Amino acid sequence: MSVNLAYTRVSTDGQTIEAQRHAIAQRHNISEDGWFTDEAISGTTKALERKGFTALFNYARKGDTVIVAAIDRLGRNTIDVLETVKALETKGVTVVSMREGFDLSGPHGKMVLTMLAAVAELERENIKARQMAGIEKAKADGRKLGAPKQHDDAAIAAWRKDTGSSIATTANHWGVSLATVKRACRAIQDSA
Repeated sequence: MSVNLAYTRVSTDGQTIEAQRHAIAQRHNISEDGWFTDEAISGTTKALERKGFTALFNYARKGDTVIVAAIDRLGRNTIDVLETVKALETKGVTVVSMREGFDLSGPHGKMVLTMLAAVAELERENIKARQMAGIEKAKADGRKLGAPKQHDDAAIAAWRKDTGSSIATTANHWGVSLATVKRACRAIQDSA
């Protein structure tokens, strides 16, 4: 037997879910155990990383309908919203957004999903372009990329040479991997 489930979310402690809950209850029959909520959770947090939404996702069964007051309750990021809707769709669960007035299982909903997918792809490309521009700028400025080294190659190589220790003993002494010891020794050899 399919059921209606409702999901409500507010971003801050100062907000309440009551307006969303009221709007959904006016138009849809939701049983008391069919309400799922995340309070004081930003829309930038992925839906499946939110406790309330995860509970809804695990509870939902094929044929169920998830009702939200607005699509932005699922998330603020188009990519995350699309992934969330697709994950529900894979389970055979439909999403209805009241503000936008669409049921994602119908033809209009499928059109909206197609547009969301296109916007998500554009968003991914824009993120990638900004990332590459930042990397190029950092390289042009002579900045090193990646996380800073957590160890001193010269100290590791010198200790190994001074003690005549094996790579494994050196790695154990310094609390680093075998590969780190090898790289450290190679880096010192290459710079000599």
